[in-house]
Amino acid sequence: MPVTLEGQLVVAISSRALFDFEDENLVFEAGDDRAYMRLQAERLDEAARPGVAFSLVNKLLAFNAESPSVEVVILSRNDPVSGMRVFRSAQHYGLPVQRGVFTRGRSPWRYLKPLNANLFLSTNEPDVRSALDAGVPAARVYPHSKRASLAHPCEVRIAFDGDAVLFSDEAEKIFQHGGLDAFQAHERDRAASPLAAGPFKPLLEALQRLQHAASSRMRLRTALVTARSAPAHERAIRTLMDWNIEVDEAMFLGGLPKGEFLREFEPDFFFDDQTGHIENAVLHVPAGHVASGISNPAAQNL
Repeated sequence: MPVTLEGQLVVAISSRALFDFEDENLVFEAGDDRAYMRLQAERLDEAARPGVAFSLVNKLLAFNAESPSVEVVILSRNDPVSGMRVFRSAQHYGLPVQRGVFTRGRSPWRYLKPLNANLFLSTNEPDVRSALDAGVPAARVYPHSKRASLAHPCEVRIAFDGDAVLFSDEAEKIFQHGGLDAFQAHERDRAASPLAAGPFKPLLEALQRLQHAASSRMRLRTALVTARSAPAHERAIRTLMDWNIEVDEAMFLGGLPKGEFLREFEPDFFFDDQTGHIENAVLHVPAGHVASGISNPAAQNL
């Protein structure tokens, strides 16, 4: 029978999102492709340190203990020689990562379609924007984010912003054009009308399927962390109910900084569409920017 990833949660991830290649990346950004390759080859037997998304990947792969549930694929602008170090580093940490695409400086996002990827994590913003435009949930990883807590080894914890991430940016447009009062009135009047889906709804659906099939060893815990507050909270909750999707925690912060609340939730990863929220979050938790919606207009031009 042909090999297939059908039915699995497929996570595509760049090498810099999975491992800490920041020192090597300085050489790459200097424009010396050959020097970068030589450096990676010289360090072939030296395992790279875990990167921002390492904890998320490590825990998701643990769901495979009983049956194939999660597939992680390296999707990288690295060259094939540097790709050897990526695979060796994965082996060093016991990560069962078998597949990878290495494009030597070219954008790899087109390979997301044949992978049927549910998520793409990369430090390269144009690649992330291209993936989002193609309908794949994607986020730009901030390499200097605080690493995930080690306190929950048997629980994957993921936190999501609401508007322009799980939901469309419909309400965010009202807020930016009309202010808080207009936003609250708009959401109160439409409390019973579900919001349209945002770019990360498919990922949340896939995670819920994984959660329902979870083994006794691994669990999944999700949180909605939003600047909304009452009365605008109701439409968000009703939208999730209409989608038949559950989240374990919901934080309606009314504009309070999210970072310290995320620190207490201790996610393996947090997704938000606004760079201000991400910059606050990375002081406390691993985080990635979702370049979608009205707050990220340049995404429409790439």
